[in-house]
This record gives sequence, C-alpha cells and structure tokens, in this order.
Amino acid sequence: MTESTQTWTFLTNHAHVLFAISQNPDIRIRYIASLVGITERAVVRIVGELAEAGFIKIDKIGRQNQYSVTSDVPLRHPLEQHRSVNDLLEMLSKNEDHAPAN
Repeated sequence: MTESTQTWTFLTNHAHVLFAISQNPDIRIRYIASLVGITERAVVRIVGELAEAGFIKIDKIGRQNQYSVTSDVPLRHPLEQHRSVNDLLEMLSKNEDHAPAN
C-alpha cells in the first residue's frame, strides 16, 4: 500500500480498541495503543467512553485492569442499530487465519 491509501480506514479507533479488548481481556493500554496506532492517552479516553456507553466493563484486579465486552449492546449509528457489538466482533474475527498477504 502506498502512504496515501493508508490515511484512513473503514473502522473507527473505538472499533479497533473494542476488537483488541475482545481478543485479550487482560490487554494493557500500551499494547492497545501500539496495535491501533494511537497514543496511550487516546486509548484511555476511548476505553472510558466505551465503558461509559456500556460496551465494556472494567474490573480492577490488583494493579491491572481486566476488560469484558458487553456483546448484546446494539451499535450506536442509526444505520447499524439493527446489529449488536457481537455481530461486529464476529465479523472481524472470521477467517483470521485466512487473511490475505500484502
């Protein structure tokens, strides 16, 4: 891919953070930031917004957070409200081992 084709994606950073959390409930903020390509501060903000909106729950275990996704919550946009978080995560998870090579 050229640099100009990498300037935007179809999914938001919120979706990327949610997907990362769904794949690893013990994931650290620093690793999410690295995966998504945003700052740790942005991840903390997004995690807070996802929790406030009821998409994830955060449990403090010792000094570390453990996350759980509330998968039955409908997506927020009117065009997507007929789908749940679970539908999105299932779509993103399908055929992970069959991803096309670049």
